[in-house]
Amino acid sequence: MLQFSRLRLSGFKSFVDSTELVIAPGTTGVVGPNGCGKSNLIEGLRWAMGETSARHMRGGEMDDVIFGGTAGRPARSIAEVTIVVDNPGHIGPAPFNTADQLEISRRIERGQGSSYRINGSDTRARDVQLLFADAATGARSSGLVSQGRIGAIIAAKPSERRSLLEEAANISGLYSRRHEAENRLKGAETNLARLDDVLLTLEDQLKGLQKQARQAARYRTVSEQIRKAEAQLLALAWIDALAAIEAARARLKESDRQVSDATRLAAVTATLQAETAAALPPLRAADAAAAAALRSGSGSNTSLGLDKHGGSQQ
Repeated sequence: MLQFSRLRLSGFKSFVDSTELVIAPGTTGVVGPNGCGKSNLIEGLRWAMGETSARHMRGGEMDDVIFGGTAGRPARSIAEVTIVVDNPGHIGPAPFNTADQLEISRRIERGQGSSYRINGSDTRARDVQLLFADAATGARSSGLVSQGRIGAIIAAKPSERRSLLEEAANISGLYSRRHEAENRLKGAETNLARLDDVLLTLEDQLKGLQKQARQAARYRTVSEQIRKAEAQLLALAWIDALAAIEAARARLKESDRQVSDATRLAAVTATLQAETAAALPPLRAADAAAAAALRSGSGSNTSLGLDKHGGSQQ
């Protein structure tokens, strides 16, 4: 079985400085006046064993276990409690079962929650609770007697007395595992019920997807037919375009021929125009000379006629 050997507290309630309590074999007692922190030692044990109720720790919330400060000491933001136990029977969790000594620590940071460690390795709170349940103890064990606990045990209900008997018979760990297994089974049943709902939903989605798949296949078929029709139209348009190109080329060739003929005719006409222009100056000169001669001849004939008529008048 597990044997408690040391308890270390730091920043836990009134233990602002790191404090270690040696639990020697036999009976270890802590004596002091009211308010010196004797109850805080028991609560430190319970808290490190996995207590989850702030009310059982005499607080409103779990952060209340952290030292809140005094007039002469500032408040702390971290609290840690470590329980050192001897493990001669090797009943610890599987990863630490070979160790002869176990250090179970719980650390809380204000506003961040708690974390558990066993021999420096992170672990679950459930593993710590099962460890102490297998050792017939725990955060709410009847072996941890606090104020008013004796009266509560005497006035306990049958169901609460049953837990005392289970603890005495060292089967509380089995019942704890049974409770955990039942919770897992309930969770599995809930998941199966949800799975049925999910399957129904998936079947409806499958039907919708099958309909969409048929529509997609039909769309692909119609699209393929449209692409074929468009390809045929484009092929016909291409053939028509080739024919139009050939006709345009023929018209261009005919136009080029007509342009060539017109160019030759224009060249011949220009040549004739040049030759005609070159022949015009002599002709104009001859015309001018003939006109001058004509005017000279007309003047002489007029003078002779006047003299003849004048002579006969005398």
